[in-house]
Amino acid sequence: MDLDAPYRVNPREPFEALAHHCERRDGCLLGAPDVVRFVRELAMHATARDALDAAELGETSRARVVAALEHLAATGVIVAVP
Repeated sequence: MDLDAPYRVNPREPFEALAHHCERRDGCLLGAPDVVRFVRELAMHATARDALDAAELGETSRARVVAALEHLAATGVIVAVP
């Protein structure tokens, strides 16, 4: 996952699927409500890194969110915007 790229929820995935995905998959269980809330805000930022910076997460929380984002990107739940 390129943190310097913009990401959005895959338009082919209803947002409810994201919440369900995070509840059911180990790779996204890292604070699922926080991850879902963070992903909702991805679209408001130019890049994933900007979104992370704006969230003002602590080092541990940031690492968990990045791991969850990597999992969501790898499974196509979030996609980079060209």
